Amino acid sequence: MSSSHGILHVLGQRTYGTYVAGNSVSLVGAWMQRIGVGWLTWELTQSGAWLGLVAFADLFPVVIIGPLGGVIADRVDRLRIIMAAQSLAMIQALVLAFLTVTGLIGVEILVALTALHGIIVAFNQPSRLAFVPSLVNREDLPTAVAINAVVFSVARFVGPAIAGVLILYAGVAAVFAANAASFLFLLLALYRIRADVTQEPQNRAHAKSLFGDVADGLRYAARHPGIGPLLLLLTVLSISVRPFVELLPGLSAAVYGRGADGLAILSSAVGIGAIAGGFWMARRRGHRGLAAITLTGALITALAIAGLSATDRFELAVVAVTVAGIMMVVTAVSTQTLLQLGVDGAMRGRVLSLYGIIFRGGPAIGALIMGAVSEATGLRWPLAGGACLAIAVWAWLLRHRKRIAETLEPEG
Repeated sequence: MSSSHGILHVLGQRTYGTYVAGNSVSLVGAWMQRIGVGWLTWELTQSGAWLGLVAFADLFPVVIIGPLGGVIADRVDRLRIIMAAQSLAMIQALVLAFLTVTGLIGVEILVALTALHGIIVAFNQPSRLAFVPSLVNREDLPTAVAINAVVFSVARFVGPAIAGVLILYAGVAAVFAANAASFLFLLLALYRIRADVTQEPQNRAHAKSLFGDVADGLRYAARHPGIGPLLLLLTVLSISVRPFVELLPGLSAAVYGRGADGLAILSSAVGIGAIAGGFWMARRRGHRGLAAITLTGALITALAIAGLSATDRFELAVVAVTVAGIMMVVTAVSTQTLLQLGVDGAMRGRVLSLYGIIFRGGPAIGALIMGAVSEATGLRWPLAGGACLAIAVWAWLLRHRKRIAETLEPEG
């Protein structure tokens, strides 16, 4: 089977294809709302500090609630969790649209509603990640995970573009209303496929307390000879390398002497690279060799950011961030696929909740640290230091590559 035919084969499976169609629209809506919330925050406050607080309110709940969401994903029907979370998120968007259009919204209410959204995402994310193996055959899992990454990357471009047009011609409340409507597509897709989803056996009979199960999940991940090292690598990359995206506005202005045009070019280069990396992974058949791809992708990402920190030429910076965009997605997709393949089914939700926490929380922590350091050193030195740290951890993990492959790339 050719690689392109493999993508069509996976998308042609009714259950997965229906899910991707609904999820694509929902993700576009999510990115629209993210832009709308930022715009509304600025309109209400004209304050960078409030922008940071609103972003924190959306992000921080996953750090606290994410592990509990993983336990629930291992105890309860994941499809029901996802449908309930999507319904609550739709209501949140409708309330936000209503308060905005009526002029009743204030920044404090906006922070509270954003925190509510963060809580919903924190509960929902482990179930969504753990849900994918229920939709495709085991041999199609790498392609399915990669397709999800492509969909996410495309939505990251399309959503903000649509949001900008709506804000310009209809106002920010229309963005929130459109996001609310987008949830209907995913809910309809989930309703259509619910009878065809094969659920893994869940942990109901001898479940401990929620926190006991959280502790079991942490111990399992830390002691696993393949999962533990992969999560460590992902943590280091997320904190020390991935934050370059959040620092692009400063890099464009302070290092390359460009304005909004430079930021647009750099951001687009990252996104195009991410889409290309996702398509390459989607075209790849089978799971053999994913551990080597993960380690190679991590190294190239770190080297690309080291190169970014070392140059003051804008053209070379565009090349560096494009390569980083490609390899970040390659590494993320191969890592998630290995976790999905190697994890005990009873622990899937908890392990993937850790993946979600690292993937969502790491860049914010890293950007906060690098931004603070840059006040004294400039932006290039924190990037260089982060890249060197990632390379050092990569070199340490390279000694364990055979064990990682043996435990996470099962035969068959």
